[in-house]
Amino acid sequence: MGVLRIVSMAAALMGLASPALAQLRSEPPLSDEQGGLLLETQGYELWLPAPHWLDTPGSQSDDIMAMVDATFRAAEGEALLEIYPQGEGEALWTSLYGVRLSTDSSFDLTSYRDAVISGFARNCDPQRAGFFQLGADEGGDLAPLGYVCGAFDPRLRTYEGLGEVMVMSFRKDGDAVALIFQQWRGKSFDPADPSSWPVETSVVEATAQQLRAEPRLTRAD
Repeated sequence: MGVLRIVSMAAALMGLASPALAQLRSEPPLSDEQGGLLLETQGYELWLPAPHWLDTPGSQSDDIMAMVDATFRAAEGEALLEIYPQGEGEALWTSLYGVRLSTDSSFDLTSYRDAVISGFARNCDPQRAGFFQLGADEGGDLAPLGYVCGAFDPRLRTYEGLGEVMVMSFRKDGDAVALIFQQWRGKSFDPADPSSWPVETSVVEATAQQLRAEPRLTRAD
């Protein structure tokens, strides 16, 4: 898998899905498992913690699938899962949780992360974009990456007047790499003023810690 393919993955997460993935939508191979969600695709299993917006008193249950909406696209060697709060969807979401899984990757995670940064940077107004690392790398365990885009590149007219905050976590098993992400979208904002963001910084930090500690990527039996 080359850098251009990884960059296209970043574009897909911004809502600019590749033609191959856009054409191959199917029922998400997703199920409730041990208080979280289990994705089974491309010969791998990825266990994900429950979406953060369900982590409030009285909202958690054993049937997470009944409380969210999800879309899934797959092509040879790659898959994209997107999970929304129930009632939201691809066009009008305010919170998006998901994963992009690619197989046959020759990249180490650091190079993969660098390519993802390059891809996302191209989609935002350079004067209103920023990346930040949430913690320290520990060998092959990369710290989650934070991204703020106070306003999108003006050429992306679909996103005019919008901005977003994102947390990304990275996993690798064999030749498979997974980008696990949580995005929050709202009106355009000042990246230097966290009080203007579409999500509280405490939620960003808590989500980053959870996405670093809990997801598990393994080859399917």
